Amino acid sequence: MINIVLFGKPGAGKGTQAEFLKEKYKLTHISTGDVFRFNLKNDTELGKQARVFMDAGDLVPDELTTKMLIDEVNKHPDTNGILFDGYPRTISQAIALDEFMESINSKVTATVALEADDEILIQRLLERGKTSGRIDDQDEDKIRNRYQEYNEKTAPLMQYYNEQGKFYAVNGIGSIQEITERLSTVIDNL
Repeated sequence: MINIVLFGKPGAGKGTQAEFLKEKYKLTHISTGDVFRFNLKNDTELGKQARVFMDAGDLVPDELTTKMLIDEVNKHPDTNGILFDGYPRTISQAIALDEFMESINSKVTATVALEADDEILIQRLLERGKTSGRIDDQDEDKIRNRYQEYNEKTAPLMQYYNEQGKFYAVNGIGSIQEITERLSTVIDNL
């Protein structure tokens, strides 16, 4: 079983690459955003709890986010592996994920970060924002704020996984096919 954590700033191409990777390696793709949307839309108990924080303008606590993710992983007991997209985002989430994976006799195999220059990514998002309808992709200040949050909260995870020998950086600039090939080279050599 192979379990991959996919990192990257907004606009780095995580969603696009996740589609290729899940097909090629027959992985279950678990996107934190999709998990949140499902729980909120279906008014699950965890969704109701998350909504309280969100309605107050607060971040959903790590513990609650982790519970949602664990529920989603448990829906796929016969998977070949999991592609985590958007989780973990903090060290405490990474520790919780490691503990959970160990409890099911598994582990995070590798973390892969799609890396690209901020200015290139900002242009990508502004371009995407013209057609996606996503308000957060249409305002450069909001995009820069998202990058600052990424640097403060998510980037330390790279060191956490590097210390475990599980971190790989991949150049996220180029054609979709070129980036997919770079990711495949990393995964094929695990």
